[in-house]
Amino acid sequence: MEPKQEKPSFWEKLATLIVDKRNFFFLAFTIAAVFCAISSGWVRTNDDITTYLPEDTETRQGLDIMDTEFTTYATARVMVSNIPLDQALELADRLEQIHGVTSVDFYDPDNDSSVLSDYYHNSAALFTITFAGETEDAVSAKAMEGIRENLQGYDFYISSEVGNSINDVLGKEMQIVMIIAVIIIITVLLLTSKTYMEVPVLLITFGVAALLNKGTNFLMGEISFVTNSIAVVLQLALAVDYAIILCHRYTEEREFREPREACIAALSKSIPEIAGSSLTTISGLIAMMFMQFRLGYDMGIVLVKAILLSLITVFTLMPGLLMVFSKGIDKTHHRNFVPRVTVLGKWAVKTRYIVPPVFAVVLVACFIFSNNCPYVYGQSTLSTFKQNEAQIADAKVNKTFGSTNSMALLVPSGDYAREKALLTDLAELEHVESVTGLSNVEIKDGYVLTDQLTPRQMSELMDIDYSLVTLLYASYAADQESYGQIVSGLEDYSVPLIDMFFYLYDMKETGYLSLDGDLSKTLDDLYAQLTDAKAQLSSDDYSRIVLNLDLPEESQETFDYLQVLHQTAEQYYDTVYIVGNSTSDYDLSTSFVSDNLLISILSALFVLVVLVFTFRSAGLPVLLILVIEGSIWINFSFPYLMQQNMFFMSYLVVTSIQMGANIDYAIVISSRYLELRGRMNAKEAIVEALNQAFPTILTSGTMLASAGILISLLSSNPVVASIGECLGRGTIISIILVLGVLPQILVLGDLLIEKTAFVIKPRLSTRTASGNLAVHGHVRGYVNGLVDADIHGIIQGTVSAMVDTGVIDKQPSGETEQLEENEVISHEA
Repeated sequence: MEPKQEKPSFWEKLATLIVDKRNFFFLAFTIAAVFCAISSGWVRTNDDITTYLPEDTETRQGLDIMDTEFTTYATARVMVSNIPLDQALELADRLEQIHGVTSVDFYDPDNDSSVLSDYYHNSAALFTITFAGETEDAVSAKAMEGIRENLQGYDFYISSEVGNSINDVLGKEMQIVMIIAVIIIITVLLLTSKTYMEVPVLLITFGVAALLNKGTNFLMGEISFVTNSIAVVLQLALAVDYAIILCHRYTEEREFREPREACIAALSKSIPEIAGSSLTTISGLIAMMFMQFRLGYDMGIVLVKAILLSLITVFTLMPGLLMVFSKGIDKTHHRNFVPRVTVLGKWAVKTRYIVPPVFAVVLVACFIFSNNCPYVYGQSTLSTFKQNEAQIADAKVNKTFGSTNSMALLVPSGDYAREKALLTDLAELEHVESVTGLSNVEIKDGYVLTDQLTPRQMSELMDIDYSLVTLLYASYAADQESYGQIVSGLEDYSVPLIDMFFYLYDMKETGYLSLDGDLSKTLDDLYAQLTDAKAQLSSDDYSRIVLNLDLPEESQETFDYLQVLHQTAEQYYDTVYIVGNSTSDYDLSTSFVSDNLLISILSALFVLVVLVFTFRSAGLPVLLILVIEGSIWINFSFPYLMQQNMFFMSYLVVTSIQMGANIDYAIVISSRYLELRGRMNAKEAIVEALNQAFPTILTSGTMLASAGILISLLSSNPVVASIGECLGRGTIISIILVLGVLPQILVLGDLLIEKTAFVIKPRLSTRTASGNLAVHGHVRGYVNGLVDADIHGIIQGTVSAMVDTGVIDKQPSGETEQLEENEVISHEA
């Protein structure tokens, strides 16, 4: 009686459909790739990290008000070295004549309040230039070109956001990172692959997945410059395992099956395995999306999408590529370049009572160190290995003339007297170098823009006939419906200077007032200046006061001083907003406390749930998380021990990635160990588990670590470089712990793992039978008789048989004998 054939499983049916319909998937991916190549140009990037602050923070609310109520003209600090003072004065005049430049602030010998050392020091001149447009306006960019042309031949440095796009700089840097990363990936794949022609399959799969993710980012509406710059590199590093698993499955199945059947079998087995492996990575990234600081959501959603698109590409495109390249794969097999790590396994067995206690001590120490990590929330105290032109200029200018810490204070508008009183109080505060508001901008003869002037004072200031000014004041009073002033007399009627200027200009423009040519031109020039001043300092609802402090951008003293400014302003106004880099850093520091706790709990919890269902055990997931959590604590102990500032976002992002992705290395070893433990003792199982898992960990770990290190070395952006540095270092630490600490923990905790398993495997009794036997399943014991079967496993003893095809790998030395077809062999195993 023939044995009953088993029905194909769901995964086998799905795999058959994908393999047989591969031409459809080729067409679909070709169309999608072409579309994404075009749509990748539609992606809008945001280089302002403050826009991701929570909506209820002071900085976010203040920035929203400033964006809608005020115009912020672009500025530049230009330092010219080795220039005589007289040439610097001439250069200042030339720079002010450039179209698009509204003013150049430099030393004025005729102004007693102008301090030479503020503008000229050690033969270096500092020009503060204000543009006619905002940072992204074309007029500002054109003016910057003119400034550079005028400075040709000088030793100059320009510190400005104009013409210094973060996206452009990062884009060029990431292109270099990608080129080097691809070279490293190809090298690693060539060394760890089983056949050379599987490398093109992997590269095509990676490339298509990356293109699909980049081309669909426009669906997000807008993504941050951080996400845009590192998403592709992280996608390749995080998702590389999926394609490698399927490829290795295929080469294994190909030894016994035709290409189509091998591909179906490999895919049906790989889909559940890869999907399960991806869950830990996805769960770690999802944890980032719960952060209050919405940059975490921005990165999390894009990277989750990247993982899902990588899975879809591996499951639907790669099988067809394996079929296309099957002949090349068959012909380009090469020897295994990855060494066996039996020595490491034996060392793990010998040190199983030593390493875990030492690790426990290190764990406690690093927990304390990492909790004292010197986190920072701005970029002013961060440094990068690579410096771009703008960073070099900033450093030169700040070293020679000192840095500036500017901030804006927003208060309700409409009461010039109250605003002037506040400006006076602020100017008297310690640490306030300068304060500028509409109510203290001087124009002429000691008058400020908001001073109340009578008709006589206005006549003298503007040099206009008194009777004409009186008529103008009467017209203004009627326009304001202040008829009592007209009746009682206008001699003592006072009007804010800025309001009268605008009214005077309106009367001239409408033809009700006629002025001679010189006076009309003076009024036009003054109107342009006043319009610019009002656009920057006053709106219908708010007044903006600009402060310059002598405090660093980020320090506890600066954060405390923000409360002093609040208390001073709140003596005059109920509603006060302070906006600047210092307030942004302060708001980020307050959100970090809750985000840190949230990320730590959620990432560990999500991964724990996945591991519990994967291993059906309560003890093993805890051990794995303990190892990876240890790698995180060790990773962030380095900044504390090296006294190196750490950008807070690096911790949140890398913690999620380490917990979600690096734990895959621990899963690989643990899975192999549990599988082998069913037929070996714990010592033998851990040695063989390390040998089997090492190539996978080496491949994936090398790529992720290399990607992080490349980003840290080749990116000049402190935020991106910091994330790369922590990711590279964290991955290396995770690999070391997974290979050097986890095996000892598994052997030592073997009983704990067995006792905490949800499903306890019954001990199998030995069965003895004789005759013509059909055996299906894993067999451990002794066989005496003729064997006619496909055997995959280890035989301890003597083999004397005809082998159709295959190899015998003598354990443990690794010597391999290739058996020719129908060769009779006798081999001592």
